Amino acid sequence: MSHGFELAKVEPERLDAAAFPVAAAFDHALKLVNKVVYVVSSLAIVAASLILTSSVIVRYVFHAPTDWQDEASVFLLVGAIFMSAAGVQAVRGHVAIDLFANRLGLVGERIRRVIIDVASLAFCAFFAWKSWMLCHEAWVDDQVTSSTWGPPLWIPYAVMSIGMTLLCLQITLQVFTAKAHGGKRS
Repeated sequence: MSHGFELAKVEPERLDAAAFPVAAAFDHALKLVNKVVYVVSSLAIVAASLILTSSVIVRYVFHAPTDWQDEASVFLLVGAIFMSAAGVQAVRGHVAIDLFANRLGLVGERIRRVIIDVASLAFCAFFAWKSWMLCHEAWVDDQVTSSTWGPPLWIPYAVMSIGMTLLCLQITLQVFTAKAHGGKRS
């Protein structure tokens, strides 16, 4: 099983800009977006940790009720997870089972990756479409959560939608550039 942690410096391969100028420009733009998203996601995780820590202190030390901290932390963590998915996919850092990959050879591995990427793209495209539909519905109907804080639901739906759309773009780039790397695309 590969987790991607064993790689010292994980960088996606660069596309040959001369052979694939549009794909290389698109790849460069996604890399820049992913760098920004990594920083924002890291800050969101730190913020969620601080919010939850302060919630525990307020509840158990000062015996004061809290009503927004858990929900705010969930929103931040959902945002960090969904928004960073494309960057993780760019380096193929998701958990993968290498049982078949190591036995298929170069051509078999290339075919396996394309099949998996196309299936993943289909799932993620459906998820992104559904997330955008939920976001629109929450916006139009002015839906809020059922908590006493009651933040609008379009916020987490929008973050999920944007994150899944970025993931779809990343997988699409990997599918269409797999041939350029002869199956070696990371």
